[in-house]
Amino acid sequence: EKKNITLLIKKLIKVSDKFDILIIDDNSTDGSRNDIIAFNKKNKKINFIFRKKKYGVGSAHKEGLAYAYKKKYNIALTIDADGTHNPKYINPLIKNLKGHSITMTNRFLSKNSLIDWPIHRKFLTTVRYYLINFMLNISYDTSGGFRCYDLKKVKKKDIMLAKDDSYSFFWESTYILHKKKYKIFEIPGDLPFRKLGDSKMRIRDILSALLYLSSYSFKRFF
Repeated sequence: EKKNITLLIKKLIKVSDKFDILIIDDNSTDGSRNDIIAFNKKNKKINFIFRKKKYGVGSAHKEGLAYAYKKKYNIALTIDADGTHNPKYINPLIKNLKGHSITMTNRFLSKNSLIDWPIHRKFLTTVRYYLINFMLNISYDTSGGFRCYDLKKVKKKDIMLAKDDSYSFFWESTYILHKKKYKIFEIPGDLPFRKLGDSKMRIRDILSALLYLSSYSFKRFF
């Protein structure tokens, strides 16, 4: 995410200079690491974990949350580095954490949140939203990674029950935390289509996620 990472870090710092920022990089080869190291040298609140290969976005979230627990933070907020998650929602996510365990953005609470998306991507995202909620009997926008966790309430072991290391981590962890009776609250959030760089999701990721969801849903009943 070389084209996005500098913009994101600057926006995060603008929201608050009190945050500690952790960037997890899965062996990127586009020069992102050089930019991250340069930021770290200027600002020690910006930290990084460079991994030797692509372990998956779900794995990255689990490692980031494990880091937060280890550092004994009260709150952890996860955000994608592709420019689609607007840091303007950070303060509302934190504010609404009061009385809840997890807050998340929901693209389907806002009428025009996907307005600039290509029609095929909008269709796939909408179908995924309703399919997951139907198969798991829940009502969240479970495929997004823009979330805020109250680490004093949410147990690390419960998050780590989500086994998938790829995109299915998001709906799997949401379902598990829902079943564990954690209070989950969603706020409306616009999600602009990616402007810079390329999506890492491939057809095989979609097919693998669909197979995993089908298997997971089947086991839920038996």
